[in-house]
Amino acid sequence: MGVLSGVPVWQLALITAVAASLLAVWRLDRPGGRWGATLRTRFVLGVPWGTLLTVGFVLSVYLFVQGGWNHWYRPVTIPFRSWSYLYPLGVVTAPFSHTGAGHLIGNLIGTLALGALAEFAWGHFPAERGSTSFSSLRTNPLARVLAVPAAAIAVGLFTSLFAIGPVIGFSGVVFAFAGFALVRYPLATVVALAAGEVLQLFYTALGNPITTARAAPGFGSPWWAEIAIQGHAIGLLGGALLGAALVRRRGVRPPALRLWLGVLVFAVGQSLWAVYWFRGGEQFVLYRALGAVLVLALAVLVAASVAASDRPVSARALRAWDGAAKRLQHTAGRLRTDADRPAGPLSAFVGGVAGLLRLGRGLRSPFAARRRVAAAVVLALALAALAGPAIPVNLTTVDGTGIDAALGGSAAANATNATDAPGVVNATGSTNATDATGVAPATVGATAGTVSVREYTVAYAENVTNRLVSAIDVAAFGETTRVNTSGVIVVNERRHLWTTAISADRLAFSGARSVRLGGVGWRASVWADRSGWTAGEETAYRVTLDSSDGPKRLAYTSEPIDTGATIDGRNVSIDPRGANFTIVAARANATLARVPVPAANETLTAAGITFGVRNESLFAATNDTRVRIAARETRR
Repeated sequence: MGVLSGVPVWQLALITAVAASLLAVWRLDRPGGRWGATLRTRFVLGVPWGTLLTVGFVLSVYLFVQGGWNHWYRPVTIPFRSWSYLYPLGVVTAPFSHTGAGHLIGNLIGTLALGALAEFAWGHFPAERGSTSFSSLRTNPLARVLAVPAAAIAVGLFTSLFAIGPVIGFSGVVFAFAGFALVRYPLATVVALAAGEVLQLFYTALGNPITTARAAPGFGSPWWAEIAIQGHAIGLLGGALLGAALVRRRGVRPPALRLWLGVLVFAVGQSLWAVYWFRGGEQFVLYRALGAVLVLALAVLVAASVAASDRPVSARALRAWDGAAKRLQHTAGRLRTDADRPAGPLSAFVGGVAGLLRLGRGLRSPFAARRRVAAAVVLALALAALAGPAIPVNLTTVDGTGIDAALGGSAAANATNATDAPGVVNATGSTNATDATGVAPATVGATAGTVSVREYTVAYAENVTNRLVSAIDVAAFGETTRVNTSGVIVVNERRHLWTTAISADRLAFSGARSVRLGGVGWRASVWADRSGWTAGEETAYRVTLDSSDGPKRLAYTSEPIDTGATIDGRNVSIDPRGANFTIVAARANATLARVPVPAANETLTAAGITFGVRNESLFAATNDTRVRIAARETRR
C-alpha cells in the first residue's frame, strides 16, 4: 500500500478499462480503417475542428473573462448575464458564460457530443454532386470549419437577445446543435445525447473516483425550476429550421417516424416539457400536462417540416390561415387603442405574429404552396411566438431614483424601525462608527443598511416587488408577473440589473452566503450573515452585510418576538433591533428591564430574572426554577 500511495489508482484503472473496452470492440468489429475513412469523408483529417474551436472559445470566456482561471469553482457571473437590451456587455457575454464549473463542463460535453454530429451533417467538404473543394468560399474546407464556431456565436447571440430574463450559459447553442442534427440524423442524435452522459460519467469519475456522503438536510428549488426552458426551446427550434433548410437543399428526407420519435425522445429526455412559472417567495408551479402537449406538437412540427410531401396546401387551409392573421391583426389594433391597458410592447408582438401569419398568403405561389414549406413556416411562427415575449421584458431598466426606490422603500423603513428600540444605547442610527459587536449601524435614508462596491449596491429587504419579473405586468392562467421577493438584493443602475442574489429562505437555511460581484478584469465579494434566536415558531433575527472595502453593516432586523415564557408574572421577549439582541422583561405592556443577550456561559440579571446562555440555548431562572426560553438559530 505504501508503494501505491500518491498513485491515482482508480483513475489509472478507469483509463485502462476504457482503453481495453475500445480495443475489445475494435477486435470484434475489425473495421479495417472504415471508422477513420468515414470520418475523413466529412471532416478534414477526420477531426471536427469547428466543434473543438467552439469548445475552446467558450472555455476561454470562462477562464479569462469570468475569472475561472484563478477561481475555477467560483467565477463572476452577475455582470455577465443578459439583464437588459440596454446592457450590451451582458447580452454579448451571457450565452458564452457559465455559473460554475459543473455548468460549464455539462455544456462543453454536450457541445462535443451534439456539436460534432451537427458538424458531421454539415461537413467540411461540399456534398452537392459535381462540386469540388476550394472552388468557392462555400466549398472551401477552412471556411466550412470556421462556419461552425461562427454559427455558434450567431445562435448564441440570438438566444441571448430573445431569451426571457437574465439567462446565462451555452445551453441554447447546444440545443441548436441538437435541433440541426435531429432533422438529419434523428436517432443518432439520441445516441449522441446518451454518449454525452457517458462522457460526463467518465469525467466525473476521473475527478472524483470515490465519493463519501451522508444524509443531511438541504435547501434547493425544484429541479425543473432551474431549467431555462424557453431559451432551450428557442435554440432547438432555430437549429431545426437551419437543419430543415440544409436537408431540403441536399434533397434528403428522413422518414417521418424517425424524426417524430427522435425529437420526442430528445425533448422528453431534456425536460422540455417542464413548463413552469415563478410565483415568488420560493414558490413555483409546474404545468406538466401542458408541457407534454407542447412536446408532442413540437415533434409533429419538426417531422412535418422535413418529411411532409410537396403537394399543395388545400384552399380551405389557406383560408383558415388568412382568417387567423386577420383576427390577430384586429386584436393588436384593439390593444393599441385600449386606454386602460399600457400594452404597447404586447400589441407590437401580436401584430408581428399577425404579420408572419400573413405570409400564409404567399403559400399560394407555385413554390411555397407545399405542405412541407407550410410546416416549416408554422415552425418559424412557433419560434417567433417563443422569442417575441422577450422583447418587452428585456427592454427594461432599473428605476434611477436610488436604492430605496428600487427596494420599494423598505431599506429606509427598516433602518427607521431599528432606531426605534427604546432604551438601547448605540442602536442603529447612532453616530458612532461601530457598535459593541463591531457592526457599523445603518443610517436612516435612501441607502440605509446597504453596502456599495463600485457601481453595485447590495441590500437586504423583505416582501418587496421583484423588479426583475414585474417590469411588465402580465396575467394569464391565474398567474401574474407581479410577485414579491425577499433576500439579498443587488442593484446596478449602470448595468440595468436588479436581482435577488440570495433568497431570504436560503440565507435562513445556511446562515451565511456570499455574493460575487465584478466586471471584466475585477471581482469582489459581499458576505451576508444572518443570526437569530428562535422561540417556538418565531425567530428574531438580524442580517449583516460585509465587504472587504468597508465595515460590516447592519442591513436588516426583524420585529421582536414573544418567547411565550411568563416568569413570576413577567413576560419575556427578544428584540433584535439595536446594537445587540436584547431581552425585554415586561408586565402589563410596561417594560421593566432590558439587557443584552449574554455571551456563552455567562449570565445577566434583569427584573429579578437571571438569563444565561449554555449550549446555544437561552435560559431564564428565578428562585429554583430554570426554563429554556429560546435557542440560537441553527446554521446548516
